[in-house]
Amino acid sequence: MDPVATTNHPALAGLTVLERGWLSSNNILIHAAPGEPGAVLVDTGHVVHREQTLALVRHALRGAPLARIVNTHLHSDHCGGNALLQQAFGAPIAIPPGLADAVRAWDLARLSHDDFGQRERFYIEGTIGPGESFVAGGRRWQALAAPGHDPHSIVLFDAGTGLLLSADALWANGFGVVFPELVGETGFGEVGATLDLIERLPVRLVVPGHGPPFADVAAALARARSRLAAFRADPARHARHAAKVLVKYHVMEEGRLPRSELVRWSAAAPLMRQVWSRFGEGRGVAATLEAWVEGFVNELAGSGAVAIEGADVVDL
Repeated sequence: MDPVATTNHPALAGLTVLERGWLSSNNILIHAAPGEPGAVLVDTGHVVHREQTLALVRHALRGAPLARIVNTHLHSDHCGGNALLQQAFGAPIAIPPGLADAVRAWDLARLSHDDFGQRERFYIEGTIGPGESFVAGGRRWQALAAPGHDPHSIVLFDAGTGLLLSADALWANGFGVVFPELVGETGFGEVGATLDLIERLPVRLVVPGHGPPFADVAAALARARSRLAAFRADPARHARHAAKVLVKYHVMEEGRLPRSELVRWSAAAPLMRQVWSRFGEGRGVAATLEAWVEGFVNELAGSGAVAIEGADVVDL
């Protein structure tokens, strides 16, 4: 199905999908049905876009209350608006249970937010774990475990309409970086199991964490499995991809910054240092971590993902 046509798909009745760029995840507003206390917002984007997210959500609510915020997982592009929206609407926040203690303690190392720019503290009311469900928009949303990209991630499924909010477990052209594999933990097998789970569901439409809604689930699963097979066959390829994502993500966050500062920041990022230790150092790919990062900057510029303007790197 044409992605444009999916905006009028019957499964989206009563929902507003705020499709964002790649720095911020999509935000899905489930409007309240009669008798419900207010709307539910799924994911809140990156902290850099928090004011824009607030404005978009206010406009979509049209004066109605926001009763709850639900995060599919706690990567910074999915929870960066939590603090501001919580302040603006007084909405309680529910997250998957795996990092609840880290949020309560505001442990930025465990949350990986030092790598990805999310530093505005928010407070959670409770958790929503696999097998649990909640009612919003007159629908029952079931939380299903979706490990792989993130070991604690969930997806949300409405069996009544066949609508899946897939976060970063399935995009039209793949899935999110498999972060556990970068630090010596398993993740590729979990990605495969999550794709199998999605295939077993009677899904009619997917709203991914990034990109427009899509209805050709079989084709998306085939592309995701092909990508997964390539990464499994060559984990270093996945690591290089992840390193470039980390560099590009920081450029998106900053917009423009000196190339020397980008290299310094990237080489100091804890995750990048782990990736270098496991997949770069001593393997003949570069003499130093800084040189490795320089290579990724050049590759990103060559592919048109960033531009080099004098001494600066600029997001495109």
